[in-house]
Amino acid sequence: MEERSALQPSPVEGEGIFAPDDLAHPDGSDCDDAYGPETCTAPDVRDAVAGWLAYLRDARRYADNTLEAYERDSRQFLAHLAGKDARPVTLARLNALTPHDFRSFLADRRDDGAQSRSLSRTLSALRSLFRTLERTGALQNRSILAVALPKLPPRLPKPVTEAKAKEVVDEAALDGELSAHPWTGARNQAVLLLLYGSGLRISEALGLNRKDAPLGPRDVLRIKGKGGRERLAPVLPVAQTAIADYIEQCPHKLEPQGPLFVGVKGGRLNPRIVQLLLARLRTNLALPATATPHALRHSFATHLLSRGADLRVIQELLGHASLSTTQGYTAVDRDRLFQAYSKAHPRA
Repeated sequence: MEERSALQPSPVEGEGIFAPDDLAHPDGSDCDDAYGPETCTAPDVRDAVAGWLAYLRDARRYADNTLEAYERDSRQFLAHLAGKDARPVTLARLNALTPHDFRSFLADRRDDGAQSRSLSRTLSALRSLFRTLERTGALQNRSILAVALPKLPPRLPKPVTEAKAKEVVDEAALDGELSAHPWTGARNQAVLLLLYGSGLRISEALGLNRKDAPLGPRDVLRIKGKGGRERLAPVLPVAQTAIADYIEQCPHKLEPQGPLFVGVKGGRLNPRIVQLLLARLRTNLALPATATPHALRHSFATHLLSRGADLRVIQELLGHASLSTTQGYTAVDRDRLFQAYSKAHPRA
């Protein structure tokens, strides 16, 4: 398998309206067709948005994926405003926006095919932006609070069955044997065992450093998850063995402060490699389309619940801030029980 480890640029250092000043209109204030609506933002807006993203990253510790999505949402919103006329988007113009302006933007996004969940995230991003700008004194406009969040359908976790989950972690090692780098099979199996056996997010597993490797008597990982919340994640003996096998086979020198899981060139393993691995396993093992790396974390929780684990314990293991988030797994387990009942009961 050919691996790619190139990561996208940091959201704060991204492209579009937040690119360096040499990409903006020369005088920083005018707009015309030669530059397009995405560059039709005044320097005060570009600076304010960059400061907002830096605040979310440094002070609020938002995840990279969230920052990337928020940057994209704000960029699309400002491009929408700039496309309405030839005036640049300034802080003064943002301060004069009405609820109609926000609804118009969401309607255009809906016409472009955006779903309710994406629109809800977009509105949350803009609310966060305007709250931050008000807090810093850049403007004071609360019109966005008059725009209701789209109604979202309940989104239940979609785990794989216990049998299929076992096949995934057992078969993953075979992937390396089919490539020019056989040691990647041991690496892949170790990663997937952490996702399913310890309930880690893919970012948490790939963010581990060599010094964090749970080897020998150390069978617990201290994980810092979303919002900077720390939790202890137990590691199965089979996962410990897989990690030890991978470290032994890995041709790269793994420094204590360096990444535990690396790509073929020695850099930190790109999440996309694991996503592509699951995509191939979906075909090889006849897995459902919902079988993703995150689905293994869902499977971890659902299978624990079906075996009698306490919901509060699962909440702690997953690192959920609220029990209501964890309660989604009870609906999944209840559905499985009713399905089994309807198949087994003679009068069902």
